[in-house]
Amino acid sequence: MTLIGSISWATVYLASEWIVRIVMLIVVPFRRSPDAAKGWLLFVFFLPWPAMVVYFLIGRPGYPEWRQRRFARLPIVFRSVDERLTEVTDEQKPDLPANLRQAATLIQNLGRFGSVSGNTAELLSQYDATIDRLVEDIDGARLHVHLLFYIFADDATGQKVIDALGRAVSRQVPCRVLIDALGSRPWAARTIAALKSVGVEVHLVLPLGLLRRKSARADLRNHRKIAVIDGKIGYVGSQNLVNRDFKPGIVNQELVVRTTGPVVLQLQGVFVTDWFLETEQVLDDPAICPQPADTGATIAQVLPSGPDHPGAGVERLIEALIYGARTRVVITTPYFIPNEALLHALETAVLRGVDVHLVLSKPVDQVLVNLAQRSYYSGLLASGVKIHLYRDKLLHAKHLSVDDDVCLIGSSNIDLRSFILNSEISLVLFDPEVTQHLHEEQERYFAASELLQLDRWNQRSLASKIIENIARLMSPLL
Repeated sequence: MTLIGSISWATVYLASEWIVRIVMLIVVPFRRSPDAAKGWLLFVFFLPWPAMVVYFLIGRPGYPEWRQRRFARLPIVFRSVDERLTEVTDEQKPDLPANLRQAATLIQNLGRFGSVSGNTAELLSQYDATIDRLVEDIDGARLHVHLLFYIFADDATGQKVIDALGRAVSRQVPCRVLIDALGSRPWAARTIAALKSVGVEVHLVLPLGLLRRKSARADLRNHRKIAVIDGKIGYVGSQNLVNRDFKPGIVNQELVVRTTGPVVLQLQGVFVTDWFLETEQVLDDPAICPQPADTGATIAQVLPSGPDHPGAGVERLIEALIYGARTRVVITTPYFIPNEALLHALETAVLRGVDVHLVLSKPVDQVLVNLAQRSYYSGLLASGVKIHLYRDKLLHAKHLSVDDDVCLIGSSNIDLRSFILNSEISLVLFDPEVTQHLHEEQERYFAASELLQLDRWNQRSLASKIIENIARLMSPLL
């Protein structure tokens, strides 16, 4: 069938595909990392029209304009909160050694919060005991309870928290909850109904829906896990409010920090910011940021990251900490899809004589991501990085320790999604004692893991290697 003269529809379509390829070759590299650009351009080369549609739907890592406008208003609407946080930072400014002072300066420039002294930090690794401790703190609340979680289910675990919030409301304690619309989607309707029934104010974060006037993109998520009680007690880490075995055949192993002291007000700052972005309600009552008490000797600092915070904050921090390491680096993450800069940092650390360990999970819940991350193992093993595969449970904990001085614990995985697309939260602790406790936890991981050997790893089948490398090519899109 011809269109004009001897030109067929097939010819027009083929020509249009090349036009799409050329246009996307110009458009895609703008404001994208080289790794992500290469992945998108590969997609465009093989499937031009579908790739272009998908790219313009989800390919640009940024929130809608209405949300960006709200974010731009934050310094004005939260002037009193910002002034309070600045006052606390100035009062609690620690005396850090030069090498850690640079890290603290980087964190402050990336996320606006300075390092503060006078804190405690308790590591919680027992899943059910962590929930029970949170419930106990909610039962002791007198001023407010603020929860922000990627997953909040109405199962047995979530119901414990819902019941505790109901008891707090009955004591006239305001309770506010934010839950991610996609992460909590299987339970959201029931969880929200249960929370509202006991008087909790609850909102979905980044809600989805074709008919919603302000619908969010499905790939841009709030992945944070934060609890703040009375502005004095904070929780941050990898654990959601859901049964540890909510995925069939998989049991999660997590790590959470319970903290007290001035740093809790920084977690509060993240919560009230996210609350405003979803509701336009300004939480600036003096009770939101009470006078903090010195509760310990830990120096701590919060780093929020995500599309609202340009500069790839947590990624830059991790790279900087690795480059500053003198003796040992241990990274624990369930998902590991690094960019070239992070790979170079790890390999360079080994060449400098640093003992580098990577702790990953042998049980997996995301097959394609796991295939992609397996493609990195040979190169890392060859460079001298030690890779431990944790057996029995899905090791969902996310943390990093450097030498004996500093550790980072939070919600961020080591992948492009956490670095670029998700809103994440990290708590950095400058404390040898806390870092030693984390080392003890890491040693337990090592004892329950399989240590990969390069020669044995390279003996896997050619088909496995091909599939893994194809998945790696797709990794910027994952």
